[in-house]
Amino acid sequence: MKYEEAIDFLFNRTANFELQGVAGYKEGLGNSLALDEHYGHPHEHFRCIHIAGTNGKGSVSHSIAALLQVFGYRVGLYTSPHLVDFSERIRVNGQPVPHDYVADFVDKGKDFFESVNASFFEITTAMAFKYFQDVNVDIAVIEVGLGGRLDSTNIISPVLSVITNISLDHTQLLGTSIEQIAMEKGGIIKPGVPVVIGEATPETRVVFDALAQEAKSPIIYAEDEQEIISSTVVPEGRLYKAKHLGDFKGELQGNYQEKNMNTIVVAMHQLVNLGYMCDCIDPENNRMVQQEMCEALQNVSTITGLMGRWQTIRQSPLVVCDTGHNIGAWEYLGKQIESVKCKRLRIVFGMVEDKDVYGVMALLPKNATYYFTKGSTKRAFPESSLKVFGDQFGLKGECYPSVKEAYQAAISGASSDDFIFVGGSNYIVADFLKSRA
Repeated sequence: MKYEEAIDFLFNRTANFELQGVAGYKEGLGNSLALDEHYGHPHEHFRCIHIAGTNGKGSVSHSIAALLQVFGYRVGLYTSPHLVDFSERIRVNGQPVPHDYVADFVDKGKDFFESVNASFFEITTAMAFKYFQDVNVDIAVIEVGLGGRLDSTNIISPVLSVITNISLDHTQLLGTSIEQIAMEKGGIIKPGVPVVIGEATPETRVVFDALAQEAKSPIIYAEDEQEIISSTVVPEGRLYKAKHLGDFKGELQGNYQEKNMNTIVVAMHQLVNLGYMCDCIDPENNRMVQQEMCEALQNVSTITGLMGRWQTIRQSPLVVCDTGHNIGAWEYLGKQIESVKCKRLRIVFGMVEDKDVYGVMALLPKNATYYFTKGSTKRAFPESSLKVFGDQFGLKGECYPSVKEAYQAAISGASSDDFIFVGGSNYIVADFLKSRA
């Protein structure tokens, strides 16, 4: 089997939530446990960090992986979705899983996958765990796919759990209240395993406290620690002022990264307490060594391959893309886009139909020219419907059948001091980056 044939099998012959929405979602851990048994429980051969949350889990996962890697660990990283190529989902020390490994894994396993009717994500998770075992990683950072309690990744026994935040998303699957969603994502809390909560509300604290008490798990609220005092945008990213780390720079520029960085630093302290990255502590003053930490946080994208987080594509005109796709993300993105000084703001925008399209569009900047479009997925919200919604909020623009055509229209009409933002969905950013590859 060739790589292209393996990818065709995964995407077109299995249930796939990313392409099919609710129809492609399989609830329960039965298949994950069957796959785990079939491959000899590979996740038991390396240590794990488990990361869930509505927003920020990708940035947090990649940043923690970068920190561990710089301090000498052989690090596995499992995230989703990919933007350009499937192999991005499974990395070791930043390098994507080889295409030959993917093809061989699917070729040898397809009969078993079909016998248990395994889904795309169940197979991909099993592949990641087996690959991490085969290449002898020291530790793997595992990002939850959807929810937590019933997610395919939730068969692991991590050394640390992290829940970045909770907001209303995937309500048709996870529940229609913040408390219900917190219960689902809090399902990754394991007996005796410390859990870091990045952001919480009074409603979600009640849920997390109860789950942690039941599991006898130490619970740390990053907001209570408040390691990050403030941050400002600088050309290289963001300059942070921190309680215990002093001043340092981080590469990722989005305004939401200040909250993420607080979660990352608190999680890093917990890992040190657990015996990891001990070399990062200066024994004379008990402070973290900044040189190695800054090397990691200033080069997260290079070290781990992270893309699509307030990613600058070009400078003149300024072009930025971001995968933020729900209200929680756009509460930050809308304000940050409006803060960029430019002659004219142009936004290439699309969403998927199972998100709160109306809620997000209420947060979009009014002073922009819009290029409404759709991504390459059956879940795409029609661009014509986006325009109708946009009219209700005073968002003026035209429709384009593809991201490539929308961006070409935006760039062709732009002057050197305009600002073009591309986003609204992972699929919009993915199509955009692919069109430039």
